[in-house]
Amino acid sequence: MNVPSPIIEKAKKIKLLLLDVDGVMTNNFLYYSDSGEELKSFYTRDGHGMVMLQKSSVEIGIITGRKSQLVANRMRDLKVKHLYQGVPDKLPTFLQLMETLDIGFDEVAYIGDDILDLPILTRVGLSATPADGDPEVKSRVDHISSFNGGQGCVREMCELIMKAQDTWQGHMDFYLRESL
Repeated sequence: MNVPSPIIEKAKKIKLLLLDVDGVMTNNFLYYSDSGEELKSFYTRDGHGMVMLQKSSVEIGIITGRKSQLVANRMRDLKVKHLYQGVPDKLPTFLQLMETLDIGFDEVAYIGDDILDLPILTRVGLSATPADGDPEVKSRVDHISSFNGGQGCVREMCELIMKAQDTWQGHMDFYLRESL
């Protein structure tokens, strides 16, 4: 991953990574069973990236417009503390979370894929969108992922932050030691 140095400098300051769900953590498709049950597909490498990032002392939060028990279950599995679902206007929730955590705009990264994410994307220290993000969003973010939503864009951002903050090698050392 060849990332420009201004992005690396922004990533060094990040204390909180915020994510949208549909189109970022998932492939932007909604699946329904015959009984009306909603189904989503999550990329496991994104999840492991989130686990490693949290172990690197960067918090993770989710702000999503939809509400789903499936998302709550996945975030519980990943030990994500900050989960806000059913939030059509994300900005007030974002501002409240920043106040609660006592962090500044430059200490937050956000990955969003659609225009409803712009109020947050245009305020944070490091903004990103998946490769298949909306063109209006792509024209306004710091970083466009090499990966589509639900296919590695979250993992890429987690690794970018860890590498910028010099915590990535510790994870690599752990896994290499465990493989011996």
